[in-house]
Amino acid sequence: MKKVGFVGWRGMVGSVLMDRMNELNDFDQFESYFFSTSQVGLAAPSYSTDKILKDAMNIDELKAMDIILTCQGGDYTKAVHSALRKSGWSGYWIDAASALRMEETSIIVLDPVNRNVIDEGLDKGIKDFVGGNCTVSLMMMALGGLFKNDAIEWLTSMTYQAASGGGARHMKELLTQMHTIGSNFVNMDQTLSKDIIEVDRIVTNSFRDNSLDTSCFGAPLAGNLIPWIDSAVDAGQTREEWKGISETNKILGRRDNIIPIDGTCVRIGTMRCHSQAFTIKLKRDIPLNEITEMISSHNDWVRIIENSPESTRAHLTPAAVSGTLDIPIGRLRKMNLGGEYLNAFTCGDQLLWGAAEPVRRMLNILIEKSI
Repeated sequence: MKKVGFVGWRGMVGSVLMDRMNELNDFDQFESYFFSTSQVGLAAPSYSTDKILKDAMNIDELKAMDIILTCQGGDYTKAVHSALRKSGWSGYWIDAASALRMEETSIIVLDPVNRNVIDEGLDKGIKDFVGGNCTVSLMMMALGGLFKNDAIEWLTSMTYQAASGGGARHMKELLTQMHTIGSNFVNMDQTLSKDIIEVDRIVTNSFRDNSLDTSCFGAPLAGNLIPWIDSAVDAGQTREEWKGISETNKILGRRDNIIPIDGTCVRIGTMRCHSQAFTIKLKRDIPLNEITEMISSHNDWVRIIENSPESTRAHLTPAAVSGTLDIPIGRLRKMNLGGEYLNAFTCGDQLLWGAAEPVRRMLNILIEKSI
């Protein structure tokens, strides 16, 4: 049996990954070894082959693994990956972090969208496989049928991204802000609380008087939004926005015939699940029923949601999707811009299809192929 080492398994993405693998009995298919940067020598999880946590910084211990799957983050990857390769290790590296995504020697994995690219990479001897950006992965799961049929000339993706995209500390900061604002309202006397203009003034003041903890986001998120995610890059984009065009085309294996993609990424005050609004320029005027057939037949998780207020409210929200693998897509309609223009809206759990599930499936591909 293959030896698989896990790093970063206690974090946000790692915890979701472990729960899903344990639920599906994935650990029965290989020997599992758990590594830590801070608790070396303590007890490993019950499903570990070795009951003691190994040192995640020990190159010799890492070299004993056939496959390493890490959710530890980019800093860990930068510190260890190169040194491990230089030591002569020729195993498979699966990474949920972004550090290696755009390297020539890596493939961004999103089975079932790019299984052909993954298989071709394995045949060519590629050893580094990296999970993609969460909104890019969710977009491609929703629009996979249009990409497969080469129906898209260009698109914009306007994202509405949850606090959990930043990690556990960011989620807790949002909850703390919600609590502070809610407490301000609850603590008002009954007469004052009936005056909505005064309530609004007090809430607005709480955004500006530094009473809210904003150490993670840099600004209040509860009752607010932040139209900037990640660092600045060229031409006024953020890195999160740049990933749309760069990662999508790499996932599809399109080097010389890229699909132009752009948009604005916005952080909103939801706990979990990223949503996106698309404006899509099709290569031709495709009837809406053909579009829905392309989309719905692409994979087992995408769901077409009727373009009605009732269905939208019931099925096309973070509250409906959180904790599931469903990828609903709705608000499908032709736009006033012309018959080649399609409007759509999707929502998905970025901790599952946006992070944990692609790397889990990549591990299973390697195990199934007995590589």
